[in-house]
Amino acid sequence: MGYHEEGKWWVSPSNYDKEVTDKFNFPKKVEFLDTTLRDGEQQPGIILTKDEKVQIAKRLSEVGVHRIEAGTPAALKEDAEAIREICDLGLKADIYAFVRNMVKDMQLAKECGVQGVIAELIGSEHLLEFGKKWTVDKAKKAAIDATLAGKDLGLKVSFFLADSSRAEINFLIDLVQAVREEGYMDSLVLVDTFGVFSPEGAAHRVRKLKAAFPDLPVEIHAHDDFGMGVSSTIAALGAGAEVAHVTVNGIGERAGGAQLEAVAVALLAMYGIDTGVDTIRFKELSHFVADLTRNPVPPTKPIVGDKIFLWETGLPSSLWVNCKDHDPLVMLPYKWDLTGQNEPYLLLGKKSGKDNVKAWLAKCNLSVPEEKFDEILPKVKVKSYQEKRDLTEAEFRAIVKSI
Repeated sequence: MGYHEEGKWWVSPSNYDKEVTDKFNFPKKVEFLDTTLRDGEQQPGIILTKDEKVQIAKRLSEVGVHRIEAGTPAALKEDAEAIREICDLGLKADIYAFVRNMVKDMQLAKECGVQGVIAELIGSEHLLEFGKKWTVDKAKKAAIDATLAGKDLGLKVSFFLADSSRAEINFLIDLVQAVREEGYMDSLVLVDTFGVFSPEGAAHRVRKLKAAFPDLPVEIHAHDDFGMGVSSTIAALGAGAEVAHVTVNGIGERAGGAQLEAVAVALLAMYGIDTGVDTIRFKELSHFVADLTRNPVPPTKPIVGDKIFLWETGLPSSLWVNCKDHDPLVMLPYKWDLTGQNEPYLLLGKKSGKDNVKAWLAKCNLSVPEEKFDEILPKVKVKSYQEKRDLTEAEFRAIVKSI
């Protein structure tokens, strides 16, 4: 893969410069754990029914997501039922449940039929002391007992250390070491609970953990409080983390988490990392989840927004008209069908130019005398300014008729 793949994408050549790529340590295989059904549902105002969770799980597996975190069985009877039903579907994706580090939670997860658990423990000394009001020894014992129970039950255990992005590194390494030696874990989840990682900080912490535990897979769970969720996730992967925790549309607690669609497409086009997910279905998946969560997708949302491939302004509209038949990637970062989007088209409004008008005349099958053409654009601009939006077809037809 390269920075310019014909018919697919055209990104900066600097992305693929050897001086840049030599610094990366991406794993041989990057996997996604989608937590839309758990962390996504924790976004205020979102509640998913059992049937809705099952429908979303089917779509996630069809897209090729490797692991699905199906929910928290201890939260509600209906959540446990949803997890059981998802497990019974025989999906290609591995199914995980989110549990507290408690033996009874491990047992309940096993009863639901999952293959693995995301076992949560507070991972910073300050949140343990002031938030949970636990001693470190109590936390270690709970994790050791619970993870051993998970192992005995035949579950894969991803040890999820909340707020571990803010923990002092020596404290974090000591905590992980204790649970590894006396308890059990298949992987460690580095959790940026409050979205406070910079990309450089995320990469640095992954490298520290990899140096301390070379044979322990690391997963990254990032939030988006500073708008860094996607960047920090990719930086962590580039430092050697094997699994990215993501949600459809980036929904989740507070500002949300790392957006599945953005992480996957950025990895593919900007880093040459093919995760195997079907990006062509992203737009469809995004809007399906948006409908069920009653959480509309902003029109300019990266990858999946309805208006990211539209132009109203005169200059870019003219540039698009001139190059689209030669090579549309001259004016695009990636081709629209890579993510299931529609072909770009021109809007008409206050910022438009003559090429927008010509495109709309053709679209509406209208013609005007050459000497009258220059009268259209000023009227379009005035109408758009008055309405504070781009024009509808009916409004454009009325303007043409008026001249």
